[in-house]
Amino acid sequence: MTAPLGELSIDEFLERYWQRRPCLIRQACPAFDPLLDGDDLAGLACDPLVEARLVSGRYPEPDWQVRNGPFAEADFQALGERDWTLLVQDVEKHYPPLQSIMARFGFLPNWRLDDLMASFAAPGGSVGPHVDQYDVFLLQAAGRRRWEIATEFDPAVVPNAPLAVLRSFEPEQAWDTRPGDLLYLPPGIAHHGVALEPCMTYSIGLRAPSAADLHLALGEHLATLADEGGRYADEDALAGARPGEI
Repeated sequence: MTAPLGELSIDEFLERYWQRRPCLIRQACPAFDPLLDGDDLAGLACDPLVEARLVSGRYPEPDWQVRNGPFAEADFQALGERDWTLLVQDVEKHYPPLQSIMARFGFLPNWRLDDLMASFAAPGGSVGPHVDQYDVFLLQAAGRRRWEIATEFDPAVVPNAPLAVLRSFEPEQAWDTRPGDLLYLPPGIAHHGVALEPCMTYSIGLRAPSAADLHLALGEHLATLADEGGRYADEDALAGARPGEI
């Protein structure tokens, strides 16, 4: 396998960028073969076992719309020429050859790697400026996309919208990405991606559970055990202890 981050070494990436600041790696995957195209992605989105969404809207207009799959061929034929995006989750699970892309990030703990989400966008297609609370690698698979980011921003979102789109967004940096380019974003960075032409982007997300998530998962795991993790006992309790004390 070629170097997962192009000319940037893994050690340098982890030391300088990981969970610290954004990093754009030009041609991290030279001569990249996306293995799928927009028609393939639309076909997956018609499968009832596949999680898929169609997002339409144009920032800064507030009228964002989201439709959930499964879809029919007629749904795609009815779409306009621009300002829409098809997103499909867990693509590597439905099309196993894409697991080779996930393997490029094997320098990170396996449990942190969540899934590969593929998006196909018409010109102007976007999901609006937003913030993720986890690390993400954005690999341009086909076509061109413009990414704008900001480290300081107003966190207020568009009210009553089906997406957590930032109400106002002033970019601090912008890049146009081409196939093979890879953008890394740590948690808490506002970003806005807009298709400059029909394009496909692979998003490799990493799990970042909250303390509440971890405790809930632990409780669910203990509940599956025969002894439910054991019972509380206080055989060493002192006589005459204060009854209200825990």
